[in-house]
Amino acid sequence: MSVRAFDVVVVGGGHAGLEAAAAAARMGASTALLTLRADAVGRMSCNPAIGGIGKGQLAREVDALGGWMGRITDAAGIQFRMLNTSKGRAVRSPRAQCDRDAYEAAAQAMCAAQEGLETVEGEAVDFLRSPEGAIAGVRLADGSELRARAVVLTTGTFLEGVMHTGLQQRAGGRVGESGAAPLGAALRALGLPTARLKTGTPPRLAADSVDYAALAEQPGDLDPTPFSFLTSALTRPQISCWLTRTTAATHAIVREHLHESPMYAGRIEGVGPRYCPSLEDKVVRYAEKDQHTIFLEPEGWDSPLLYANGISTSLPAEVQEAFVRTCVGMERARIVQHGYAVEYTHVAPRALRRTLEARDWPGLFLAGQICGTSGYEEAAAQGLVAGANAALRARGDGREFVLGRHEGYVGVLVDDLVTCDPSEPYRMFTSRAEYRLLLRADNADLRLTPRAQEFGLSEPRRDRVLDERRARLARARALLTERRDPEDDGTSGKRRALIDRLRAPGGTIEELRPLAPELESIGLTRGDVETLESDVLYEGYARRQNAWVERASEREVAAIPDAFDYAAVSGLRIEARQSLLGARPATLGAAGRLAGVTPADVALLEVAVVRAARAL
Repeated sequence: MSVRAFDVVVVGGGHAGLEAAAAAARMGASTALLTLRADAVGRMSCNPAIGGIGKGQLAREVDALGGWMGRITDAAGIQFRMLNTSKGRAVRSPRAQCDRDAYEAAAQAMCAAQEGLETVEGEAVDFLRSPEGAIAGVRLADGSELRARAVVLTTGTFLEGVMHTGLQQRAGGRVGESGAAPLGAALRALGLPTARLKTGTPPRLAADSVDYAALAEQPGDLDPTPFSFLTSALTRPQISCWLTRTTAATHAIVREHLHESPMYAGRIEGVGPRYCPSLEDKVVRYAEKDQHTIFLEPEGWDSPLLYANGISTSLPAEVQEAFVRTCVGMERARIVQHGYAVEYTHVAPRALRRTLEARDWPGLFLAGQICGTSGYEEAAAQGLVAGANAALRARGDGREFVLGRHEGYVGVLVDDLVTCDPSEPYRMFTSRAEYRLLLRADNADLRLTPRAQEFGLSEPRRDRVLDERRARLARARALLTERRDPEDDGTSGKRRALIDRLRAPGGTIEELRPLAPELESIGLTRGDVETLESDVLYEGYARRQNAWVERASEREVAAIPDAFDYAAVSGLRIEARQSLLGARPATLGAAGRLAGVTPADVALLEVAVVRAARAL
């Protein structure tokens, strides 16, 4: 029997596993990335796109923390767009369509180049345990063992995965790839709470089989914004995506065959993502609508395939063939790969601490869809957190890598998961972040790279780029603060500074350049300009949000004893008591975010916790 030892073993080579392994290795831990297929590491199972509303902020935060997603996206991107540009700066979100093959090739190249990281092919079937009861590695299907001080589980849709097309079922987590069945039983043997979720994918079409004249072209931005703070510019030409729609005939075919959908036929017990519904769900939920938008997105620079975003389905292949050809411009479309649903096992994230370590099993960390999330970006963010904490545990470091909700969307994501315990696949939105005015995509590096530096997640090049950017911003702000506005004659008192123009609606750096020509020598980048303008515009709101953070900080960290008696809290509503008993939140701040717990409940709880502490 082969036995190998590492500091950290990461199980699964998707986006969570990739960032977990990269983070652990960057921090100096000898790391094994265990995957069923080494040539599938970094594969984009669904849409080959990164970012979107809320998700783009997550991806930039992963980059700011030293992660790989942003750099890989910049290398493989074929179209870049900034979303929400007509709305406030705080909710602007980057998105990129990627070349599917180029993305995984870049991911695998980064793995090969990372010191301390080794990719190992194999299937984990059980956990190894130390005499003290901690997780100490994994046993593989061939009987060999990978021993480690920490294990990060990132199984995605592969954990007891079952793929559905119509009423046909087959085991697997992705088309053409097998699932990971034994590990589900191993998790239940540990007593971890598991359930089933589902996701789906649309058909892929032959790119030469659609009528582009009937479609609406959607080009990328003329001046695209990179995802990584290490990328100075994106110079490669972009390609267009295309918009079309379903028709009343499409919906009629779907309704006629609903009984053949595995979800509506009762073949799937798992809950699907509410914010990315299948075409079947759209037709049923929004029966009054006679059309739905479809985004036809190329899968690569030279790919012959279009990803039909918006018509995810698990109807039988012949039904897909029929309804696809009723969509505008798709009358002669050829389906190269039919859509399907995947049902898989996940672990209820209430079983995890904010480090993403299992509460009852030291040394076992979980990240990605196994925690009940949906999306590459959510997976990557969790992977980075889990990988960093696994490395800290492996080297006996008593610190924890945990971000607060006021520090980043990554903090919001993890806190939501372990506190609220979502019953459906969780997706990030800007609306989930109560401090979103502070958590913009443009300032992710200023907020989070210093945290990365604290834990060894950053690298010299990133540190240098941040220092240079800070210096440029400081020089520009000082110049604009010192320089007086020549158009202000001072009749109302002291002449205002140039920076005051930025505080006015529509104020821009561009209009100030003639009045402060020294700005040119500072060398502000487009990202610098965005940050400087936003900082000045939002500074009043930011002060208020920072005050809220300070006021909430005491409650946020006020501990609730594990054995606290919620039944003894007079006046606490039954719904709140049940929610608190089920989640057992660690702090008053976490208690306030539970479903069914109101601010009034938290106030009662706070008094009871203080009294209980005084009685000790």
